Amino acid sequence: MLKSFLNTCFLFFLLGTIADTKAQTILTPNNLNYLTKAQDTLAEYSNFDRETKDDAELLESNASFIKKLVSVLKTPHSFQFDFDSLVNVSVLKAPDQTFRIFTWFLPFKNGTYKYYGTIQMATKDGSLKLLPLNDASEDLDDNLITNQKRWYGARYYEIVFLTYPGQKPYYILLGWKGNNEKTTKKVIETLSFEKNEAVFGRNVFQMPKNNPVRNRIVFEYNKQNTMTLTFNKQANMIVFDHLAPYEANMVGNFEFYASDLSFDGYTLNYQKLYLKENIQLKNETSAMDEFYSTPRKATTLFQKGKH
Repeated sequence: MLKSFLNTCFLFFLLGTIADTKAQTILTPNNLNYLTKAQDTLAEYSNFDRETKDDAELLESNASFIKKLVSVLKTPHSFQFDFDSLVNVSVLKAPDQTFRIFTWFLPFKNGTYKYYGTIQMATKDGSLKLLPLNDASEDLDDNLITNQKRWYGARYYEIVFLTYPGQKPYYILLGWKGNNEKTTKKVIETLSFEKNEAVFGRNVFQMPKNNPVRNRIVFEYNKQNTMTLTFNKQANMIVFDHLAPYEANMVGNFEFYASDLSFDGYTLNYQKLYLKENIQLKNETSAMDEFYSTPRKATTLFQKGKH
């Protein structure tokens, strides 16, 4: 039954990639009024509350939400409408205005999660172009480079845009990834586009002690704890809590991992993101600014959503 609902949801996304609206030049007042009202309906459908719904009801609400979302996005120039009132759904627009990404999750009774999402591309004529995201987390090694058909699902809450002269830009996504009844994950993901497909993962995360460069970073820790993972604009770094086991004999058992009150970070550089450990963060300008500087620094822009 669960698989049937999930397959139905994915089918709705595929159908949504067909643009059947006439091109217009602006988001008209009538379309704006329609989208504003439609957002209220979408907000009701997106109330994925595990406390008040069983798994079948969640999946049914999710299928209704997906069907309605695709229908609404077919409105000419819907890309211009913010959709900032959706419950439990993150909507992040790329700082260069080329796409936006919708992500959300369903929390099941057994403590696991299923992730959903789609990328809406900006089009010159206002027609709809979607890249639906299919969560394949259970079957993926967390270091694989994948595409939208095999997505390492997460609910993204922050996006950073990296550009470098003569190179194609790419994006860094920070995401929350509930895992199971014992642990939670957070993700530093990369996104780029090749031949009209989304590419998730990039060989840019430089690891310490001559360890292999990674394609994405996944943190896992005790579900009862919290973890900071954010872009620090002043430092031009992705900053995060350093996670450690409660005791030395718990290494590798992530239900016993939590912050040790120190911070690490990745400096933003187009070619590689270099790890700096045990950093000292300051709000004001100080001598530490030199510590944060990156040679041949890439141009960065970012957007932060609800978290």
